[in-house]
Amino acid sequence: MSDFDRQELVNTLDQVRRDVSQRYDLKDSGTEIKLEETAVVINTASDMTLQAVEDILRTKATKRNLSLKIFDFQPAETVGGNRVQQTVKLKKGLSQELAKKMSKMVRDEMKKVTVAIQGESLRITGKSKDDLQQVIQLLRSKDDELDVPLQFENYR
Repeated sequence: MSDFDRQELVNTLDQVRRDVSQRYDLKDSGTEIKLEETAVVINTASDMTLQAVEDILRTKATKRNLSLKIFDFQPAETVGGNRVQQTVKLKKGLSQELAKKMSKMVRDEMKKVTVAIQGESLRITGKSKDDLQQVIQLLRSKDDELDVPLQFENYR
């Protein structure tokens, strides 16, 4: 499953806003950070300021145990009044193609478990917890190939 704690994201963005308002070089930039349903919109004065806000966002997210893989930074665009705006899409759930890739990966390595794609998550069932733990180790070892953060829950 691939998900993130929305409240932690809200707290992270609050910390970023506080940091931006207190830093000397960013204080007068008029930076706005808005959380939408599936994205974060950063509106600021220049590319340099935008880069600094991105760095602060990455740092604060890491400190609050949010994976950086949930952020999909889109290219910055110029908006009215010489301002720069960037949309950061939030990744949640597994896409069908990624779920199929992970399912095939698990089926090729582990014959004792069954894999089912359920919406935006994978359901893996096996007779013993040891088999499930081996699947978890397999997926964690392949984590760099997967571009989403993984969570494991309900091992029975």
